[in-house]
Amino acid sequence: MLKKIAAIIVLASLPALALAADYQAGKHFLVLDEPIKSSNAEVVVVNEFFGYTCPHCNGFEPLLHHWAQEQTQGVNFMAIPVVFGRSWEPYAKAYFIALNLGVLDQTHQAMYNAVHVDERRMTNRQALAAFFAEHGVSKTDFDEAYDSFDLQNKMRQGKRLAARAKITGVPSMLVNGKYMVNTTLAGSNEGMLAVVDYLVELESQ
Repeated sequence: MLKKIAAIIVLASLPALALAADYQAGKHFLVLDEPIKSSNAEVVVVNEFFGYTCPHCNGFEPLLHHWAQEQTQGVNFMAIPVVFGRSWEPYAKAYFIALNLGVLDQTHQAMYNAVHVDERRMTNRQALAAFFAEHGVSKTDFDEAYDSFDLQNKMRQGKRLAARAKITGVPSMLVNGKYMVNTTLAGSNEGMLAVVDYLVELESQ
């Protein structure tokens, strides 16, 4: 009886193993020509590239949030807002300002909701200040974060990382500075996270 149970377990795991074995560079993910070295080699770094105005990113966010909550200490996850044009800049600033002020948990999904549910457009400093005020951030704290060198530096770093990772669309994910995955390659949002899990496991070995 035990042998039968063991056999069933092995057979049940075969599709998942076969699927993982089928992931191929150039087909399900891209390998960067020049890997981006991490400052912490003890963890696997995973980045999501996104934009608050992107409807696909908005749809992906609940899945990604659940995925991020399930990761162990061996995975360091951080989202990177992309800037594909001047209209994207205020939203990228909003992310980094929230990160700087420690209010990202309050504002991240709220910004998606503001854009895609309430149809608000925050294309200037005044609109962003009003949004942050709604989430308990004083004008003084907002102005300080908005005018900070830290914000300018994070914006530059984000643009540089997106360029080096050859990000041309969002949402996209980068695993350990080596592998780029997007929904076009993976087939779906769920597929993208499955490929990322495979690559994280690969890098953890």
